[in-house]
Amino acid sequence: MPAPRTTLRRSLAAVAALPLLAVALTACGYGSEAEDDEAKTANTSSGGKKLSAETVKIGYFPNLTHATAVVGIQEGIIAKELGGTTVKSSTFNAGPSEIEALNAGSIDIGFIGPSPSINGFSKSKGKSLRIIGGAASGGVKLVVDPKKIKTLDDLKGKKIATPQLGNTQDVAFLNWVSEKGWKVDAQSGKGDVSVVRTDNKVTPDAYRSGSIDGAWAPEPTASKLVAQGAKVLLDERKLWPDEKFVITNIIVSQKFLAEHPDVVEAVLRGSVNTNAWIKANPDKAKASANAALKKLSGKELPAEVIDPAWESIEFIDDPLASTLDTEAKHAVKAGLLDETDLSGIYDLRPLNKVLKAAGKPEVDDAGLGVE
Repeated sequence: MPAPRTTLRRSLAAVAALPLLAVALTACGYGSEAEDDEAKTANTSSGGKKLSAETVKIGYFPNLTHATAVVGIQEGIIAKELGGTTVKSSTFNAGPSEIEALNAGSIDIGFIGPSPSINGFSKSKGKSLRIIGGAASGGVKLVVDPKKIKTLDDLKGKKIATPQLGNTQDVAFLNWVSEKGWKVDAQSGKGDVSVVRTDNKVTPDAYRSGSIDGAWAPEPTASKLVAQGAKVLLDERKLWPDEKFVITNIIVSQKFLAEHPDVVEAVLRGSVNTNAWIKANPDKAKASANAALKKLSGKELPAEVIDPAWESIEFIDDPLASTLDTEAKHAVKAGLLDETDLSGIYDLRPLNKVLKAAGKPEVDDAGLGVE
């Protein structure tokens, strides 16, 4: 029997009306509200036979840690694998809204963080989604005001921002604090360190005003703070074996996977090819991602932000299943998760088929795959 896994408890704080995972665990830990109007684009290859679906609807975040989707769609790499089947994309700023869209059939495939993936799977009792691939690792840093904090021990008594109660970075920071032997109440954020839940959109302003002394933040928020004079005190990669941990993976609705396995396989080929293109052309890929972000959000990232942020993210096909399991256990220890069984959250058979055909090594589901 597999060991019990985890799902979030309901929040006892101001968000008590909704399940904590649905509120707090946003995709890639950005913690922001979903856009009311999703940015939608269509991308069809110049020819080729349609697959079993006329269209495939793909959701992702307009952010660097989702560059596999951002670049793959911008450059037409994903569309190329789909022949005449059209790609329709929607962007989101919060994991819960992307999961809701997947459940409603508004999207078929999503690029999303580990915590909302766990939430979507557990809330549906294992019936809504599968994780079918990886997209990105890393891209999270502890950045601080160097005038107030010079060593890790100096964090005691300081105010450190995380994106949202119970999100991926919040759990990581609470676990790190616990391992230091310090005490923090997970719900209130009060204790030896004050954990200040702050939307990444306003974290730079909070830092500038002095209302926080630093942040455990994803990119590009971390690099935005550094551009304001903050210092990187710890890169979260240093806390993980081989310096790898999942920050973005690929999910699919189980219904779409069952009905259109050829389309799912084609999207995965596009994802694998996009990651290979990013690695082979890092400067072109970074420029492509920034151009897409400008198109989607109206603003591109300055070099002083995008350059260090891009360097800290690794775009990979492996979903790093064992690290998702570890992240869940950290949340249990922090008191934010109840135990549940995540067996079956992964179906890596389509990805491994694609990888084998490309002459690449297969990836492992850490015992959490479908039977």
